[in-house]
Order: sequence, then structure tokens, then C-alpha cells
Amino acid sequence: MIATVAAEFRAALPDGGRLLGLDVGTKTIGTALCDAGWTIASAAELLHRAKFAKDLERLKALAEAQQVAGIVIGLPLNMDGSDSPRTQSTRAFARNLAPLDLPILLWDERWSTQAVTRTLIDADASRARRAALVDKMAAAYILQGAIDALTMG
Repeated sequence: MIATVAAEFRAALPDGGRLLGLDVGTKTIGTALCDAGWTIASAAELLHRAKFAKDLERLKALAEAQQVAGIVIGLPLNMDGSDSPRTQSTRAFARNLAPLDLPILLWDERWSTQAVTRTLIDADASRARRAALVDKMAAAYILQGAIDALTMG
């Protein structure tokens, strides 16, 4: 089940359970996890992309080890909200995660990288340090936005 609306995703989830956030890039996948009560998202691992079968294997191992109930994937829309070529590849990536048998939420990520980069610049992180952190911090930013929406109302 792939949803683009938080309420649909919420309906497919058990009450509580850890969620896995993903920022899917062409070279890396930033990951983040939240607690079972959906209060705070934290950056986790940065996975270097390989063949999809290998990516799937690593994500499955992470999901099982962390007892993940659902996945939130950042959806890279154009600034006007329309799809881009990366949007289509992200949707295909989400469809290919079907063997994990977990509900998936595609979450608008238009501002995640910019927000995280600004935070790292404000923290005086070097360019090299920002490059090492931005994808997994973007995954945490995406996941935090989703869990905030899931717990409202």
C-alpha cells in the first residue's frame, strides 16, 4: 500500500510502531527512524546505493532489526508541486519495496535539503561534514514532518 495522504497511511498502520524515513538519492539513501510513539525522528544510517536487490536487502534488514511498522519516503516534487523525473524514479523505488510488505507514505520533501543545509551552515559545519550528514538529516526532517501530521487531530 502506497499512500500520498497521511490519513490513508495512518489507517494502514497499527497503533504506534517505529517508522523508517528515507531520502532516496541517485548515489545514497539517507535513513531516519522515529520512536514507537511517533514523537521524534532521528537520523540513522547513510546507505550507499548499489543494485536495487542489494538496497532492498539492506532496507529489509534495517526494518526487521528496528521493528519498523511503516516507511515514509521523501517525494521530490517540483516547486510548483508537479512531478519531475526524480519524482517518477522515487515512485518506482517505492513500488519496488513491495516485498517488504509495509505501508508506505510518499511525503513532499521540497524543502528538506534546503532546511537541513541551512541548519548545518548555521552550526558552522564544514562543506565535507555537511555532505556527510545532509541526506540522513533530510530523511529525519521528512520523517518528522510526516509523524507530526500523523499525530495531529
